[in-house]
Amino acid sequence: VALITGGSGHLGQSLAQGLAEAGATVVVGSRDRQKAQTVVEGLPSPGGAVHIAVVLDQLDESSLSQGFDEAVTAAGQVDILINNGQLGHALDLTNVTGEAFNKDLQNATGYFLLARRLRDHVTGRKAPGSIVMIGSMYSVVGSYPDAYDGVCVASPVQYHTLKGGIIQMTRHLAVYWAKDNVRVNCLSPGAFPSEKAPQKMVERLKLKCPMGRMGIPHELKGPLLMLASDAGSYLTGQNLLVDGGWTSW
Repeated sequence: VALITGGSGHLGQSLAQGLAEAGATVVVGSRDRQKAQTVVEGLPSPGGAVHIAVVLDQLDESSLSQGFDEAVTAAGQVDILINNGQLGHALDLTNVTGEAFNKDLQNATGYFLLARRLRDHVTGRKAPGSIVMIGSMYSVVGSYPDAYDGVCVASPVQYHTLKGGIIQMTRHLAVYWAKDNVRVNCLSPGAFPSEKAPQKMVERLKLKCPMGRMGIPHELKGPLLMLASDAGSYLTGQNLLVDGGWTSW
């Protein structure tokens, strides 16, 4: 059973699809139950799994706790956690307020609290567990100012701060929880813009990528499954970049 937060989002839907295709029972968490339910209804069930929708807002401690409890009650257990949900402000280093900056960093707090719930849940069952944090190529490199100049706000400084911190949290939890048979890894996508992204910015970003194109959401399925499943049973504390070579320059 895999619980994914932000499961109704641009990348979350594809990640949920990949888990379901591999045979998992998928619990789709979203702030909007109807959006989660719509995703659930579109997931395949090759082994007959019954997928589940729950309300879960990782910025709200009571909501994330209730969402996790609902997932366990409905599915009987949770074995895998995909910390994918992310809510942020489209404000850059010129105009982000302290309040908005702090609010965006709360995503990391939510990731930790959910990760601890998963760890406590599986150790209580004497079962293994797998946690996959979703980072970003911007966890490890700065963005190019000229890609955004004159088109839209710069890549938010608070987003870079958040995603960099998530990688370090991954390492920290991995070394503490290895003895509990709980693996913690991070999957860091490169540029996977949605159809809402400004096309001029997308064209500029393509010039920064060795493969000369943007990522397609389904290209994250395989890397996710390696980290989440026994295919990656000796992997913990790692950050897997799926960026078309972006960080190889």
